[in-house]
Formats: sequence, structure tokens, C-alpha cells
Amino acid sequence: MITVKEVKTRRDLKKFIDFPVKLYKDNPYFCPTLAIDEMMNLDPKKNPAYEYCETRLFLAYRDGEIVGRIGGLINHAYNEKIGKKQIRFTRFDVIDDIEVTKALFDEVIKWAKSRDIHEMIGPIGFCDLDKQGLLVDGFEEQNLFITLYNHPYYMKHLEQLGFVKDVDWVEYQIFAPEKINERFERLAEAIKKRYGYKIINLKSKRQAKKHIYEAFEIVNEAFSHLYGVVPLTREQMEIYVKQFTMLVNLDYLYLVTNKNDELIGFGLMAPSFAEATRKSKGKLFPLGWYRILRSIKKHDVLEMYLIAVKPEYQGLGVNALILYEGIKTALKNNVKICETGPELETNTKVQDLWKGFKTRQHRRRRCYKLTF
Repeated sequence: MITVKEVKTRRDLKKFIDFPVKLYKDNPYFCPTLAIDEMMNLDPKKNPAYEYCETRLFLAYRDGEIVGRIGGLINHAYNEKIGKKQIRFTRFDVIDDIEVTKALFDEVIKWAKSRDIHEMIGPIGFCDLDKQGLLVDGFEEQNLFITLYNHPYYMKHLEQLGFVKDVDWVEYQIFAPEKINERFERLAEAIKKRYGYKIINLKSKRQAKKHIYEAFEIVNEAFSHLYGVVPLTREQMEIYVKQFTMLVNLDYLYLVTNKNDELIGFGLMAPSFAEATRKSKGKLFPLGWYRILRSIKKHDVLEMYLIAVKPEYQGLGVNALILYEGIKTALKNNVKICETGPELETNTKVQDLWKGFKTRQHRRRRCYKLTF
């Protein structure tokens, strides 16, 4: 018999967070979320997103053993933005049993109907910087630190329950060239000369903090039209600033200013922490921190976190300049591969950036929709 219980206590929350680590313990492609981050993300007292979101978390049990989990999430700010009532599902993990999946979704749907909501999308989190999108292709690829991983049967379960595609994201591997193309180098110099752009070379993380809030304001402007996005609040920015400054390698943070020294765009990449996090099972102690710090110093794979440019400067060479700086740094550090992270399949402007490189489109993930 399947029993679904709402997460009410801190002990239950730890079980909720630990379940996917146990489910995927023998899977070499799975990368867990850091448990300390998830405890904060799912705590209404600590996550500022709860100013405009509310959640209910559920665990499914069979014979006293946890066999699935799911979160229901109502993002009131996004619903107001699009003029619709939607509920999101998030943190969905389950054994290969459609009855368990159905029992979990029944609880989320019951809650949605009690709030006069009759449409669900997911998997998608609090904001665009949360993990989102069910993996539908690329199951035998190492997952990223910043993305979700799931078994192929998740997709079959959802489609059996009537879910249909809403949007897809695609991911690319970009292979570092042996050397920088001279034409690309000339183009970057011409862009700087024509528009008066400058690259800020940061020397310390303290110096980075002076600019990072401006950078997140650019994220709000640049991403405002994208699927599922609402502006980050100042309080959310403070959380992400703490997380990024702990893990960022300044070699891979690129800030671009205009001729008036105003920040107009930035790019952020990071050494891949996927293997380090997988080995530590999402825990920072006793060896998690050591493995992550070692990854920052020694790595040959980068994950592209963000590229954001003020709307009025898009199409005016800022992206190309950030990409040029990234290639220079990657070659200096003997990086072999850059992973793009999820990009909406319709975002051709971003995908056009990779046309001059050897690439491989190797993962696809999907946000589903269900009307009930």
C-alpha cells in the first residue's frame, strides 16, 4: 500500500533531500544538489523566494520505506505576470512504479484544486536560477552541478498521466580549440575599439562583490521575457551572491563596461563540481569542501552558468567579447570542454554563438504541462 505524507518536520525535510541520493547511489551520471543549499532553499524562513511563492512537499511510502517525493510550488509573482493560475511541480523523484507517481501527483493536484488552480507545469523551481527541466535525452551523459538528472522512466510516467510538452531546453558541449582563431581575435579588438567596451579584471572576491548586484540587475533585465522567469528580489540576490562568491573562480568571471564605465554585460563560468559533489553525495563534510576546492584549482571541464547583456546592448558585440575572453582563459588553463547548461531550444541568438566551434548537442530537457 502506498501512503503519501506531507513534509512537516526538519527530520522529514532531510529525508526529502536525501531520497534522490539514495535512489541514484549506483548511477555514475547523477550529480546531487548540495544538501546545505537545499535545506536553505526549502526553508520559508531562509529563502526569500517565499515572499512570492508557497510550497508543499510530499513523501511517498510503501511498507515504511520512502519510494518517491514531490514538491508543489505556487509562484504568485509569475502567475500575476502571465495572468494565469498555475502550480509548478518540483523536486520530483520516484522509483519505477506509475502508481507511486500517480499518488504523488494526486496530492499536488488536490492542493492546486483547493486553490482554484487547474494547470500544472514542471519540473521547475522558484526562479530561473533553480534547477529545472526533466531530462528526456542524454541519460548516459555526466549531469552538471547546475542541472537535474532523472531516469528515462520519469518521462514515460508523466506522459501516461497526460502531461504534454510545454517547452524544451537543449545543452551543448563546446570543444576548446587548440588556439584562438586570429579572425576572432581581430573581431574582439574591433568591437572594443568601435564601442569603447572594457573588460574589468577582478583581483579579489571582495572587489567582485562591488559589481555582482549590478550583474544580477542585468540578469533581471535580460531574462525577463524567458519562460518561467520573474525578477530576483534584492534578498534573493544576497543569497546568490554568497553562493557564487564561495565557489567562483575569478578567472571565469567577465564583466563588460561601456565607454562611460557602466556595467552592460557579464559572463560567469565555473569549473565543473559534478564529480566532486557526486563523490561526496551532496555533503560538504567531511571531504566535500576539499573536493570542490580541488576542482576549482584543477579542472578540464567548465560549466557555463550565465551570460547576460542589457537589452539595449544585445547584438552589439558584448556576447562575442565575453566568449573571446572565455576562450583565452580556457586555453590558458588547459580546459578541454565547456558545457553550456540548458538553453531554450528557440533561443537561436545564444546558439549562434557556438557556430564557429566544434560542438555536440548532447542533452535535452523538458518542462511539461497538464490541465486538470
